[in-house]
Amino acid sequence: MDFAFILDPLPALKAYKDSSIAMMRAVAGRGHRVNALGQADIYWRDGATRARSTPLQLHADDHDWYAAGDPEDRALRDFAAVMMRKDPPFDMEYVYSTYLLEAAEREGARIYNRPRAIRDYNEKMAIASFRDFIPPTLVTRDARLIGAFIDEHRDVIVKPLDGMGGTSVFRVRDDDPNRNVIVETVSQLGARTVMAQRFISEITEGDKRILLIGGQVVPYSLARIPKPGETRGNLAAGGRGVAQPLSARDRAIGDALAGPLWDEGLLVTGIDVIGSFLTEVNVTSPTCFVEIAEQSGFDVGGMFADALLRACAAP
Repeated sequence: MDFAFILDPLPALKAYKDSSIAMMRAVAGRGHRVNALGQADIYWRDGATRARSTPLQLHADDHDWYAAGDPEDRALRDFAAVMMRKDPPFDMEYVYSTYLLEAAEREGARIYNRPRAIRDYNEKMAIASFRDFIPPTLVTRDARLIGAFIDEHRDVIVKPLDGMGGTSVFRVRDDDPNRNVIVETVSQLGARTVMAQRFISEITEGDKRILLIGGQVVPYSLARIPKPGETRGNLAAGGRGVAQPLSARDRAIGDALAGPLWDEGLLVTGIDVIGSFLTEVNVTSPTCFVEIAEQSGFDVGGMFADALLRACAAP
């Protein structure tokens, strides 16, 4: 079978840590063909959603990990499935891509993660659907409400709804002389909606990425432990990733979310758990496949490939 992956430019991908490459290698390892395309390659004309796709031969060498074939113009419905793995920012061009992919679905294409679900599940706001598992949380652009929340909880994380990799995430205490400036900066003087959450002290033990694949929970998380003097555990912010078995609470949260998210067409999601609290639901391009596999020995890519093939076999 032929599979297509919508990716960032291939030369920018780092094979030694890239989850999308791990996915493609696992699919190719089962004897299937993989093709790459970018957002700009997708177009709609005369009732068909098509793309200029590039067949790939994958290598084990992380420094020279692919050979590209000749590009082909193909209808997306001709692939067994199309994986949307374009990294954020989730800007209007990203939204337009989901519109095109939704048109492809109507034409018979299988798209994962489903474009409507990607739009519906803002990676910060999605936790509102799972309130039993989240810390005290406020979403607003009103500085007065944020100030009252800081006064109530005394130690708070403030972050924009559209950030990634720990960008623009601030820790604010009630006695911080810069608290108003921080709120003004993150909210852009009330022009941007932000999320405030009570600070979770267990962040020192790691911001745990738990992967959910095809309605099942990967049995290991990657605890992203902040570097000294840092609040954020994100690997992009210098955090150190440590794979570890799921705790009972981790498993309970994962089990509660895995089925409903898969029912929405979210084949691969990455939920973030700090201590005993769910903090984010990542749906655009969840990572940590490689780190978990290398440190635990669990074949995350293989679990993905099996789930994808099962999905393609379903009526």
